[in-house]
Amino acid sequence: MSVVDTVVKELTVFFPFYNEQENIERLVKQAVEVLRRLSLDYEIILVNDGSRDRTGIIADRLARQNPRIKAVHHHPNRGYGAALQSGFRHAAKEWVFYTDGDGQFDLNQLELLLPLAGKYDIVNGYRLHRQDGLLRKINAAGWGWLVKKLLHFEARDVDSAFKLYRRKIFDHLPLKSTGALIDAEILARAKHAGYSLGQIGVRHLPRTAGAQTGSNIKVILRAFRELIKLRRDILVHPPPR
Repeated sequence: MSVVDTVVKELTVFFPFYNEQENIERLVKQAVEVLRRLSLDYEIILVNDGSRDRTGIIADRLARQNPRIKAVHHHPNRGYGAALQSGFRHAAKEWVFYTDGDGQFDLNQLELLLPLAGKYDIVNGYRLHRQDGLLRKINAAGWGWLVKKLLHFEARDVDSAFKLYRRKIFDHLPLKSTGALIDAEILARAKHAGYSLGQIGVRHLPRTAGAQTGSNIKVILRAFRELIKLRRDILVHPPPR
């Protein structure tokens, strides 16, 4: 594929990282290779969310080596939602794509999302054969059902970290979540504001390095507190387009 095959001519790609020193360099290298192959006008943003390992140091080195890469640092850790908000806020291109810094997606599959950008404002790459433990998958299914029910929207695999957005929508979405609710908040606010959602299945890979944080009880409780606070705001006060 080349840029002539899609409406996406320019793209910001960003990654939220928290203690991913074993994954960051490999992931960024793959991203550069994929974006060059797709002939996109691109930039890459590395959001270091208060990592306590060498993630921030590596991010700064990668940014010095490539002018298309920039590093953004949080001190201290602010949470997953805050990391995503920083990525969207710093994005300069017409379209923005993000995926997690844990390496559980094949970046080559970005190519599957691009053709749908001609029809939709958001393209969600939902996970095929999710490569997580049974308990994590059960928790995710329950959480997905709950947020869709309470926030009145529909999407497959709400929290899949493989999404493409038209950047301008973030000029109109007053995001508030700093934790794990962020994906549901974006999709719910976008739906109520009239933005369109396309979806396509993508491969999910097992984590090979680093440690998961999404199943941490503090992360889960924080998401529930945010959900209760945000439900009325999202449903009663949809943002203007």
